Amino acid sequence: MPTDVPGIHHVTAIASDPGPNLEFFTETLGLRLVKRSVNQDDVSVYHLFYGDRSGSPGTSMTLFPYTGARRGRVGTGQVSTVSFLIPEESLDYWVDRFDERGVDADEPRERFGDAVVPFRDPDGLPLELVAREDAASGDPPKGSVPDEHAIRGFFGVTLSLASAGPTATLLKAMGYRETESERGRSRYESSGDLGYVVDLLEDPQAPRGRPGAGTVHHVAFRVTEDDQSEWRDVLMEHGLRPTEIIDRKWFESVYARTEGGVLFEFATESPGYTVDEDIDALGERLVLPEWLEDRRDEIEAGLPDLQTQG
Repeated sequence: MPTDVPGIHHVTAIASDPGPNLEFFTETLGLRLVKRSVNQDDVSVYHLFYGDRSGSPGTSMTLFPYTGARRGRVGTGQVSTVSFLIPEESLDYWVDRFDERGVDADEPRERFGDAVVPFRDPDGLPLELVAREDAASGDPPKGSVPDEHAIRGFFGVTLSLASAGPTATLLKAMGYRETESERGRSRYESSGDLGYVVDLLEDPQAPRGRPGAGTVHHVAFRVTEDDQSEWRDVLMEHGLRPTEIIDRKWFESVYARTEGGVLFEFATESPGYTVDEDIDALGERLVLPEWLEDRRDEIEAGLPDLQTQG
């Protein structure tokens, strides 16, 4: 068996206009734009990567911003919420910050003993801050949020499912263990310190999700290069149809649609976003994998203007 999955590698969602998306994730949330590239399956669209100083695995939220995209519907068969980790003492800072900046946010609530602040991005993507005393120190970027209050990375994701059984079985095979449950929500935790939580929210009566702006495209889990092919075998053993290993330049990926409808990716922890840019210059220019470089003029001409934040 391959080594247990320690947690989430990245989460990719769909957005509309790239400008407001960039401003929200960098200026409001204080994340760093660590890679500015294109959707390798649709080069007319940016692929924007946000994260800590280097975009390390467990911190990287990525977006496909389709200008003018219609909103989707969050529902079953999707990642329905993405949760970020903050230090426990930073809760009031973020509540005040959201209020001052007019962020669409709810009052803090408690879940499994943690204080949680639900909020939405400009496209209505459901996000949360989870305040924990044991939040990892991380490697915060130098930006609009002081280091002591910075988002550390992912806490986890919530998967909305009509039936949770098959997904729970797969998570257990990945090394997750069930730790708590209440009112249709079951929590599974891995051994990592970032992105280590997956909540399964089971509701057979909930509407099916519809892709579009404000919805998650897929969730990626961290694996090593040595284990990736074995994880592909595990997916097949669970009756799924994984892709071949795909080179994404900054990691290699295997994708599989789970029985519950959620798209899982198994992405390698290396080589990372600094393989083609110096760490101090991350996100400053459009970066293309070498197999797209000869189309740079065509690709750049088809993309909207995008101003990076200082």
